[in-house]
Amino acid sequence: MQNPDAELPPNPSTLAFEVRSLEGKELKFPVHVNVASEVAEYSEAVLKKEFTEWMHEHAEIQGLQIEFDSADTTGPGSYYINIREHATKALVHGRHLSIGTSNENEEASKSLIPLGIADTLWKLLLPSASQTSSEAHRIVKYSPRIRLAFTLLNEDAAAGVAAFSWDVQEAIRQYLGPSLDRFSILHNFTVESQVQFHAPLAFKPRTISVDGIEGHGLTPEELTVFVNSAEWTLSSSVSNDPVLHFVLFVPSTNNPLYILDHDGSPTSSNAFLLPQWGGIVLLNRGSPHLSTHLLHSPFATFQQQLLSLLGVPNLPPSVNSNGSEPFTDWQLDALVRQRARENAANAKETLQSITALVHQIENMPVGQDVKGDVQNALGALDSVSGTTSIFRNVTYLKCAPQVFLVAKSSSTLALQYSSEALSLASRAFFNPGMLALLYFPAEHKYAVYTPLFASVAAPLMAAVIRELMAWKKARKAAAAKRESVDKVKAD
Repeated sequence: MQNPDAELPPNPSTLAFEVRSLEGKELKFPVHVNVASEVAEYSEAVLKKEFTEWMHEHAEIQGLQIEFDSADTTGPGSYYINIREHATKALVHGRHLSIGTSNENEEASKSLIPLGIADTLWKLLLPSASQTSSEAHRIVKYSPRIRLAFTLLNEDAAAGVAAFSWDVQEAIRQYLGPSLDRFSILHNFTVESQVQFHAPLAFKPRTISVDGIEGHGLTPEELTVFVNSAEWTLSSSVSNDPVLHFVLFVPSTNNPLYILDHDGSPTSSNAFLLPQWGGIVLLNRGSPHLSTHLLHSPFATFQQQLLSLLGVPNLPPSVNSNGSEPFTDWQLDALVRQRARENAANAKETLQSITALVHQIENMPVGQDVKGDVQNALGALDSVSGTTSIFRNVTYLKCAPQVFLVAKSSSTLALQYSSEALSLASRAFFNPGMLALLYFPAEHKYAVYTPLFASVAAPLMAAVIRELMAWKKARKAAAAKRESVDKVKAD
């Protein structure tokens, strides 16, 4: 007799219904903005009204549910704005924004002050809205685990300028440690380093003259093929985790080496970034040993490249940071929310792709492991919104024509659950049993194996035809014989 309390296996039709029900739902984060004003003509009520009208025109489809309050609201998603009368600069510290109203043309700017403050707040809360396509392209795809590979690369240590050792461990701790600590809520990092003594370029840089001294230059086109993958070994371990490379390149035969602009003139920069791959710094002044002091400038560049590759948004031009952190809480919160929304959207898309494949390909094998991963992914998406059921007891923000799931937990927890949902959904989609039929459907098997049976089928068919003809011939002969016998009897 079956135990009524036993957990039943997930029903495929029910799971398909739940996956289809995800269509049209988008994750939104609640944000509480606490406003305090020192300016008499800009009361908290007036500013809240201006902010609310402006924000509702911009944040409706951008994943934020913004609420303004004059009280000190605490908890996840709480920010504070202090409007100061005689201040001219906007400063951020922690989750506080201090912004001034002073302006050279004060009378003309009074009506624009609320809009200017709202625009600054908008760019701080949702910097991805103003992100360019090139900025989005260079960001590495999200992964909970990322490897950082630091390489000291000598073009040819036997040919001249070279560096044989470096204080990389202390440089990472001193110059990158604060950034890695701040990123700990997003990623777990594995760090590796190496020194290579022979890493020739795959092309010959052009010869140039800088201040009467012969040098070599890299054109913008050559930067894209700078990495000589055929001869450089930049990763020493085997792992499925994405790798970000940071290369300190010491030229020898091509020393000094410059980066050229589109007109062929040397630029002041000695570093460049390869989207989703890593960053490279050119070091023309070699030293047998690179101390922590000598590594300060290269690793300061590596830090900026790391922030760009991991998607840390820039502060608005009018805003300065008043803290010592490598990036502010506003930037970190915006990145966490953006990553959580991307993960949730990708997980939803993957689950919908699984459902579409099952309906498209007949006899698609859907094992209990796939069903379990799909069910757990749905549960993780449920946890993202902080509810007990993804379809029951859910807080909805009505905003035609879409319905939004509002994340009631912190954005950090939402990121963790969305990452889990994406991982489970991807594992279900790439299940070996499903992939086998996806890439080798029944029609493909028929096309492959049918010719193999031709050598057997042809003789069989010939034998059947011969037997059939012999049977017909024998039957005809028997009929003729009976007819002959009947004729004799009749005579």
